[in-house]
Amino acid sequence: MLSEDKLKRLNELARKAKKNQLSEAELNEQKQLRDEYIKQFRIYFRHRLENIVFVDETGKEIKKPVQ
Repeated sequence: MLSEDKLKRLNELARKAKKNQLSEAELNEQKQLRDEYIKQFRIYFRHRLENIVFVDETGKEIKKPVQ
């Protein structure tokens, strides 16, 4: 996932945006950090989905491919 420093900065910008208006540079930084966070989340989530194993009534494992 996103590094701890980047995640802290993203949260800091979110808190600041609630109180004040962000500068153009801060808005760009926030967008870049959000995009990176979403990209990493999707990679992680896809990996988790690909490793799901279903078990039928007889106890046989069935691995379904993610589309």
